Amino acid sequence: MEELQMAKKGVGWRPPGFRAMALERLRNCMHIGKLCEELGVSRSTLGKWRREQEAGREQAPAPASLPGETVVEENRRLKRALAEKVLEVDFLQGALHQVGERRRRNSGSGARASMPKSGQ
Repeated sequence: MEELQMAKKGVGWRPPGFRAMALERLRNCMHIGKLCEELGVSRSTLGKWRREQEAGREQAPAPASLPGETVVEENRRLKRALAEKVLEVDFLQGALHQVGERRRRNSGSGARASMPKSGQ
């Protein structure tokens, strides 16, 4: 019978959250040696993580703009999209207000339900 083998995590394996925290602290660090000692990571590992992060930033996609679009056109398009979203929010807030008003009017009457209970 075949057994599934799990990938082994290396001795120096750290979760991505730990790496992000270490790199953030590295940016503001005055003494790298003390930071490495505190984190339990070698200087070369921190350097490797920093190079990987910088390489990832270089490969990141460009901002979302349409091909051939100028800054003025992009600005106009984004303003139009924002205005549409503001209108949507206003509409939904008005609808929510109306629903709340109906509930307040209908819940305080104290009258019996229009339909009798089943079996009566």
